[in-house]
Amino acid sequence: MSKIRDIRLVALECALPDGQAYGMARGLTARRGGGIVQVETEDGVTGIGEAWGPTRIAAAYLDIVKPYFLGTSVFGQRAVQQMVFAKHYHFGTQNQMIGLFSGIDVASHDAMGKLLKVPVTDLIGGRQRTHVPVYASGGYFTRDTDQQAALARQLEPLVGRGFPAFKIKIGRNPAEDEARVKLAKQIIGESAVLTVDSNGNYTVDLVLESMRRIAAYGIGWYEEPLAPQDWKGYAELRPRAPVPVATGEALYEAFDLRRLIDGRMADVVQPDLALCGGFSVGRFVAELCAAEHLRLSPHVWGTAVGLAAAVHWVASLPTYPHSENVPFPTLVEYDTGDNPLRDRLLATPLTAVDGRIAVPTGPGLGIELDPAVVAKYTVR
Repeated sequence: MSKIRDIRLVALECALPDGQAYGMARGLTARRGGGIVQVETEDGVTGIGEAWGPTRIAAAYLDIVKPYFLGTSVFGQRAVQQMVFAKHYHFGTQNQMIGLFSGIDVASHDAMGKLLKVPVTDLIGGRQRTHVPVYASGGYFTRDTDQQAALARQLEPLVGRGFPAFKIKIGRNPAEDEARVKLAKQIIGESAVLTVDSNGNYTVDLVLESMRRIAAYGIGWYEEPLAPQDWKGYAELRPRAPVPVATGEALYEAFDLRRLIDGRMADVVQPDLALCGGFSVGRFVAELCAAEHLRLSPHVWGTAVGLAAAVHWVASLPTYPHSENVPFPTLVEYDTGDNPLRDRLLATPLTAVDGRIAVPTGPGLGIELDPAVVAKYTVR
């Protein structure tokens, strides 16, 4: 089988226009970034993936772990990762090394698909659908004095584009949560589902107050109500929550995700393939969720490469425990914030049309980077 000749990491970053920072209850960001992992095989095939998180830290990890991968089969890269876990167990698994491994895993699958001339979807379960539904993820906090007006400006252009669901940021205080939810529902209408995200800025007592205030608005799910490692908090919250609980985006590797799933601490599990371990962990998480009859919805908040990976993954998922009649489909997060690394990075962008993205049909991920855009945003 084809062996890995080299692994490279390209650091990308773009600054938002002055005064246009946006974000969540924990703070705003004025920059978007991401790491593009390139896995080159001895056949001259190069696969691409995305590594979430600070690229300088990922690059330092790459210097340490790359020798373990070189000369090994691209089809066996997951075993190399697990060997590193065992040999360097003091490194831990809740860190940027796993972000790097996620990018290597996705890039290796892209390379495998190119070598075999099949889409990644067929490698990880088979294409179950030609398009995947997405939800409009935005409604950010901004630097504006009038946050209600800022929220309206973000949501109004998205209405009428066929999105089955929307997500807005909340979590600064329960009273403001209710005001934001009320306005959002007025804008998006009754037919679209509204989900909310507090990015773990609350404790159990505060999030219960927030949930009680907004439950009457028919919330689809309440995302990251608590900090990622507040295990007892999630175990206490879920049985008492008046709306579905969603979380998982900040959990690296299978170990913590399995703890979340086995404990049934959430209704919707949200792995991010660019940081949880790529397709290898994503497939494992999907099987665990199926066994526990929990819903999935991947978190995506990076570059177009991570979005492509999430689209392939969701396209491969069976409908179990449903059959012909699926009450609500598995949704991919479609960030609507200003981000050239999502909108311009690919030669053919992945764009939502009528609330859906077509699953690429070419070999591997079926995408191609735009070299000029990569060069423009590369950090050296």
